[in-house]
Amino acid sequence: MDFESSELRAGPRREDVLPATAASAVKVVIVGGFGVGKTTLVGAVSEIRPLTTEETMTQAGVGVDDTAGVERKSSTTVAMDFGRISINDELVLYLFGTPGQQRFWFLWHGLFEGALGAVVLVDTRRLEVSFDVIGRLEERGVPFVVAVNSFPDAPEHPLDELRAALDLPASVPLVVCDARRRDSSRDVLMTLMRYLHSLAVTSETS
Repeated sequence: MDFESSELRAGPRREDVLPATAASAVKVVIVGGFGVGKTTLVGAVSEIRPLTTEETMTQAGVGVDDTAGVERKSSTTVAMDFGRISINDELVLYLFGTPGQQRFWFLWHGLFEGALGAVVLVDTRRLEVSFDVIGRLEERGVPFVVAVNSFPDAPEHPLDELRAALDLPASVPLVVCDARRRDSSRDVLMTLMRYLHSLAVTSETS
């Protein structure tokens, strides 16, 4: 075997190496109901090849997973998604996408350990699947922002109506995004970073 050309010898890909200038790393969790676009967002924004745990949906999930509104979905996250993005030369975000089905929510406990904040992805076709997700974050005291993922066939509503429907405090940022687009997904993460910074400043001055 030619070890000089072996992948084992080559080490990580150049784009997977953490920038030498990175001084701070922040863990962020991407949450939401089943099929709202969490895996898509992590994949779109990650600067490294994302780690996914997508598995083909089988008959075992029939009657257990609520697929109303996403009947064409053929795969699902069963553990987590993982990606990384450098916000600037010094700040790196580690992204952890959670599984959406309630039968996998027990995995959330470990995924939330050490997380500084969260992004809640919302699908206006199935707004009700977001209620429990937001409730869990509020119970844990995890700061979060809400991003409405713009599916092509999803109904559009004014943000103030969505805020009222989700019972969101005025202080919680609510934005619209397209999880398929890197720039749009990055803007969501920047919104979260600005929100976390504002909370930190308020805490220091109070």
